[in-house]
Amino acid sequence: MKNIPVRQISKLSKSLKLSDNFSIRDVQRMLAGKDLEQELHRHDHYYILALQKGKGEHVIDFASYKISDHSFFFMRPGQVHQLRLMAGSTGYLIQFKADFYYPTDKASRHLLRRASHKTICKLDAQKGRKLFPILANMLQEYTTQQEGYQDVIKAHLGIFFIELVRQRQDRKNPTNSDSLYHQDRIEELMSLLETHLVQYKKVSDYAGMLNLSTYQLNAITKDALGKTCSALIDEQIILESKRYLLSTANQVSQIAYHLGYGDASYFIRFFKKHTGYTPEAFRQQFR
Repeated sequence: MKNIPVRQISKLSKSLKLSDNFSIRDVQRMLAGKDLEQELHRHDHYYILALQKGKGEHVIDFASYKISDHSFFFMRPGQVHQLRLMAGSTGYLIQFKADFYYPTDKASRHLLRRASHKTICKLDAQKGRKLFPILANMLQEYTTQQEGYQDVIKAHLGIFFIELVRQRQDRKNPTNSDSLYHQDRIEELMSLLETHLVQYKKVSDYAGMLNLSTYQLNAITKDALGKTCSALIDEQIILESKRYLLSTANQVSQIAYHLGYGDASYFIRFFKKHTGYTPEAFRQQFR
């Protein structure tokens, strides 16, 4: 079973003799006057591409996004992406592992889930203006490495997350406490799906992990997203299937087994029901 190529922070950070858990780079210096084109791959860490100026295309989990000025891409570990970034783009690339940003602090984990919930955010110049000085200060700390620099970087990350969540919100339609609670549960659910999907595929499994009844969990997903929890689970299975079908040459039976299906024929029927294609036909059509 061939896996999708996974990129790590360590190769970059070891060359700079820094921590394996965090890095930040100036995009303009990283490009060095050349276009950047990357093949499809995934990361074992969080990935933030914050562009003050930018042109190109970013394909994330097979959805294509046109890159423009004041674009913020926030990817969670495991997401598949392909990047084409044109020379002259400016901004910052931040990468960090989950255990870097206060992993044992509940409030910090909650903030990270909220900030990373949306993959792409495009802001106007005024809203984006507040975010880039935070990242510039973070890069300065990372470069000079004065006493306590990692703590300062973590503090800047927290401020950046808060500001990103603030600037994304629609101030004309503020969310109420119920919708915030529902959104928090959705973010927890999606995090659990990414971690446990191969082993657990029932709504009752995830309801138990969230200390909710299946009725409560379905009510939350219907209110927040207009779909049942079962539909969300199916969507995540299909997404992970597509990742492997389009990013590897693995046989369909291997992919089925990797996703927790002992019966490949059942997996094929499941995939066709939700996409209209057999897995192999989908691979041939869209690869």
